[in-house]
Parts: sequence; structure tokens; C-alpha cells
Amino acid sequence: MQAQVLPKSQISIRENLQWLFILRNLMIISEAGIVFLAVFGLGIKLPQQELWLVILSIMSVNCYTWMRLKTAEDVTEIEIFSQLVVDVFGITSMLYLTGGASNPIIWVYLLPLIVTGIMLPQAYAWNMVILTSSLYTILIAYNIPLPSIEPHLPNPDIMTPAMQHKLHIISDKNYFNLHIFGMWFGFVFSAGLVAYFVVELSKTLRDRERTLAEAREDALRNDRVVSLATLAASAAHDMGTPLGTMAIVSHEVLQDFPAHRYPDLHEKITILEQQIARCKAALSVMSASSGEMRAESGEVMGLVEYIDEVLSQWRTQKPSAKLSLVVKPCVYLPSQIIAERTLTHSIINILNNAAEATDPDKGIELHTQWDNKQAVIEVRDFGHGLPPELLSYTGAAPMVSKKQGLGVGLFLTCTTIQRIGGTIEFYNHEKTGGGCVEITLPLINNEESDDRI
Repeated sequence: MQAQVLPKSQISIRENLQWLFILRNLMIISEAGIVFLAVFGLGIKLPQQELWLVILSIMSVNCYTWMRLKTAEDVTEIEIFSQLVVDVFGITSMLYLTGGASNPIIWVYLLPLIVTGIMLPQAYAWNMVILTSSLYTILIAYNIPLPSIEPHLPNPDIMTPAMQHKLHIISDKNYFNLHIFGMWFGFVFSAGLVAYFVVELSKTLRDRERTLAEAREDALRNDRVVSLATLAASAAHDMGTPLGTMAIVSHEVLQDFPAHRYPDLHEKITILEQQIARCKAALSVMSASSGEMRAESGEVMGLVEYIDEVLSQWRTQKPSAKLSLVVKPCVYLPSQIIAERTLTHSIINILNNAAEATDPDKGIELHTQWDNKQAVIEVRDFGHGLPPELLSYTGAAPMVSKKQGLGVGLFLTCTTIQRIGGTIEFYNHEKTGGGCVEITLPLINNEESDDRI
């Protein structure tokens, strides 16, 4: 199970780092825009060299993150937290140079805290709370005040007390307006970030949870398949001796009741002997296939040759069934497929089910089409179709049916096709009303076949 889950989890962590890279780019653009607006638009005297140096440092960190995303090395949670800590210190440096805790955009400390709470476990979030709270407290006492906080008096010697008081009022009003504008901008900016980035990050987490749920479901299904395979191997072992005894007895009965004297009984015993031979052949295949992996049990074949071979094997089991083969018009491509024994048995099982459910006079239809990536095989019958309440979960688990058994064969068929990267869909045909099974199988090109061989 870990072989399926860990790569998906690693992909999610890498996506978090990508979102952090995008968010930092937006932060750099916003900081540069605010500094440019304050200095050249509002005429506020700020330590420009120090501010641009901080922005340049944040840009260098983001360049490293961009190069880091290009590598195939796994991204860890501590790495993401370290980058968030660097962002916090960058924000602290900007705030220290622009008024500290009195800066109206002090709310920006909430952004790395929110991102940490979404991307990382709870322990990292509490560490980020301690870090941001400590730096916020330090900025209350240690900072470079904004120039607009103190009244600007060009020549206080010639100013009367009334004029100085009036200038103080004007200066305080301008600073209050600037502070209000900063708070408004902070609300709009933070609301936009919450509405976009936080929602997207939450979507990433939901996708990861969905992937984990699918992996758990696949693991449970695989466990069920292993259990069924174990039971099948045990049944094959237990049935070997009785079938051998039945074959000997049926052969002796045929000898005792010759066809010219007992034609009806001889015909029935012959059918019984053929069915016993078929069961023994199936048990032999199960024994030979036990423990084989996909690469050992399959070989690369042309798609057309493979379909012919599947139909030839099916004909030996259903010689009297009618089959119409329909190849939809398409450009012929020399496509190849991995001809697994389990895949062959799965397709034959679908054909057998269709042949048993269809109208004997109409038979069944097999429609095929393919391109250079996948093949689509559709099996249609002209019976009563599948019940609507069963279509949603047919093949997902063994189903009890008085007419069709336990549905174990159909369950194994679906599992086999999904295991090799294909899909299977069940539905009823709108015009004929019969059941339809659509199988999509992945194909390989010549380069892939050379590597597999």
C-alpha cells in the first residue's frame, strides 16, 4: 500500500511548495508596489536602500525555491516550514524599517500563520504562532518610526503656538488617513488571499484525502482478491482428485454403454466427460498461473492478433454462440498490447456472460476501435439488460445472484482490468435494451515494447 500512497503524498507536498512560491511572488510584487507608492506617490521618506535590499533577499530565496522545484528530490515538511520562517523574517525586516507595530499592514503576520496551519501539521502551526507573536512583540519596542508620525515643522522659530497646534492637527489627520488607507488595503488584500490561495490550498488537501481514500479502497479490494485467489487455489487442490475420479468413471461408463445401443445416454455421458475435461483444464491453468507476475504471465502482441486469439479461445467454450465482430472505421495503427493470461480470462468471462444473457437467435456483438494509446472493446448482448440498481456497483464486489452465481468472476474481471490501467463500464443499450460492457485498455508503442521485452 505504501508504494501507492507515498508518491501521491509527495506530489501534494510538492504542490504546497509551488503554492508557496506563487504566494511569495505576489508578496514581492506587493511590497515593491507599496514602497514605490509611498516614496514616489505619497512623498514619504523611507530607508529605500535597506527596503530594496530586503526585497532583493526575498527574491533570491524565491529563485532558490524555483530551482528547487526543478529537481526530483523529495520535498519535506520541515523544508516548507523553514521557507515560511524565512518569509516571516523578511516581513519582520520590512516592518522594522517602516514603523514596526504601528505599521497598518502589521496584519501580514497572519498570512504565514494561515499557510502553516493549512499545509503542515498542528505542531508547526503552534511554532509559527510563537515565532510571529514574539517578533510582533519585539517590533513594538524596536523599530524605525514612520516619518509621518512626527509633525513636520520646517521653521519652528517663526511659528506661533497656534500655528504649531494647527500643523500638529493637519499632520495627525494626514497620518490617520494614511493609517485608515493601510487598514483598508490590508483587509482587501487579505480577503483576496483567503478567497483564492487558502481555498486552493484546501482543495489540494481534499484531493490528497481523496487519493488516500482511493488507495485504501484499492488496498481493500486487492486484499479481497488475494483472499479469493487463496480460496481458488485451495479449491483447485481439493477438486483435483474428485475430478480425476469422475473422469475415470465417465470413461468407463462410456465403454459400458456404447453409442449404437444407448445413443441418448452415450451422448449425455459424452457431454459430461467434456465438461469434466474443461474443469480439469481450468484447474491446470490455475495451477500454472499461481504466483506469476504480470511481466511473467504476459507477452507483447499485436492488438489484432490478440483479439483473434481471445475469440479463438472463447469459441472452444461457446462453439454454438453467435458473434458479430464490428471494427469501427479508423486508421490502421500497428498497436500492441501486453497479452496477460488474466486479461484474456477476463474478456472471455465477459463474452460468456453476454452469451448466456442474450437472445440465442441474435447472439452478441463485439465492437472494437483503437488509436495509438488505448483500445476500446465493447460487448453487447440482446437480453433483458442489467437491473438499474446494480449498474452503479456491478463488479465492485462479489454479488449474490440466483441466476448468475456469486459474481466472483465479474469482480475479478473488473479488478484485473483496473490493475493493468484500464477501465470497465456497465450500462444498458438504449435501443436494443440489452446489457453493454465497455472495456478500455492501455496500449504500448514500439519503444515501450522493446523495453518490456
